[in-house]
Amino acid sequence: MRAGLEEYELSEEDLALLGADGEAGPEVAEELLPVVAVVGRPNVGKSSLVNRVLGRREAVVQDVPGITRDRVSYAAEWAGQRFTLVDTGGWEKDAAGLDARVAAQAEAAVALADVVVLVVDATVGATATDEAVVRLLRRSGKPVVLAANKVDDQRGEADAALLWSLGLGEPWPVSSVHGRGSGDLLDAVLAALPDELLASRQRPSGLRRVALLGRPNVGKSSLLNKLTGSDRVVVDATAGTTRDPVDEVVELAGREWQFVDTAGIRRRTHQASGADFYASLRTQAALEKAEVAVVLVDGSEVLTEQDVRIISTVVEAGRALVLAVNKWDLLDEERRHYLERELERELVQVRWAPRVNLSALTGRHLERLVPALDVALESWGTRVPTGRLNSFLGQVVSEHPHPVRGGKQPRILFATQPSTQPPRFVVFASGFLEAGYRRFLERRLREEFGFEGSPVELGVRVRERRRR
Repeated sequence: MRAGLEEYELSEEDLALLGADGEAGPEVAEELLPVVAVVGRPNVGKSSLVNRVLGRREAVVQDVPGITRDRVSYAAEWAGQRFTLVDTGGWEKDAAGLDARVAAQAEAAVALADVVVLVVDATVGATATDEAVVRLLRRSGKPVVLAANKVDDQRGEADAALLWSLGLGEPWPVSSVHGRGSGDLLDAVLAALPDELLASRQRPSGLRRVALLGRPNVGKSSLLNKLTGSDRVVVDATAGTTRDPVDEVVELAGREWQFVDTAGIRRRTHQASGADFYASLRTQAALEKAEVAVVLVDGSEVLTEQDVRIISTVVEAGRALVLAVNKWDLLDEERRHYLERELERELVQVRWAPRVNLSALTGRHLERLVPALDVALESWGTRVPTGRLNSFLGQVVSEHPHPVRGGKQPRILFATQPSTQPPRFVVFASGFLEAGYRRFLERRLREEFGFEGSPVELGVRVRERRRR
């Protein structure tokens, strides 16, 4: 079939497309980096300081206490030294409920850190809560660097000097908003790192990246906690508890996976404001970095337009897809019957997605998640040999040719798969192929080659014969 293309006008882009081999690059080792945790009581500017160090607005920031809840890791660099920067929620004394779980995440960050940066509001001075945090840090035995935040000018440095009373050594005056003193603070952080951590350490890369998506309060954080076997992220009945994407390496079926818990995608992101708006943006960014998305739906509730929209977002992003129906253990026979009908009716466009019925709370059927992820990822990276692809399409077209429109019948000249992840096919044709016929071709491709759990992109390039 390819020989017949010589009679048609082809651009340089077409020729490059036909000559693409799609070979993957070599696997690169991932460096193990020192961990620097940023802790302190609520609303002292921890996330603002994190953004200042990163040089971009990465952590969600709002002038309201309690915006950050989970411990969130970012890759950072200063003076040529790379390290992992961990933002935490505010630590409060004698906290209860959600605040207690947020404080527990901060304590876990301290336990896992190599150096801790304690942020104190210099304009307020040392409070009883600050002193309680200091006692916690002393018990941990970790090196601590004291950051006196909100020192915007020289007059504020006198307030910062009063923080010597905390007994943590020199307080470093900084302004997370204006950047004043941040370089000196980072120099102090690097100086506090143990020498053995500054040596290059590496671990094999190749961890498959999985994003947990869904509308608020469907059990994403509960699922991540169950997979890790610990309270890795804050879980609360309040919708929207998670604000920042939370990465965690999870061992499942003898292999390590990179899971990302994300904030719930709300119905109208463009109408959200403040923390919810930025949390939605970070969820989108987490999806772009992932290879496969596990979309959770609450089986005990009627499938909503929001659930369908989130699934469509995954497909549009070109990511592999696994559908997880949560709270399956709570469903009676009648609800399961109606749920099957809802899924059949509302998700007709993604019948190809593997489905797992599970319970994030009890861990029921979690062992079925890895096989579903493997199937989706294998399909996502599938490449069909060009000869086999064109042989198959030739047979399909001969059995079911494109309808004649306006006295003309477009003919498929040649097809190729220029890329994977997701599988992308380009069909060269002598005329426009209708949307219905494209869907027919996609359906037949799935019947022949599988692609379970992966979207398939099918593009058409119309080319005319060369003029003689």
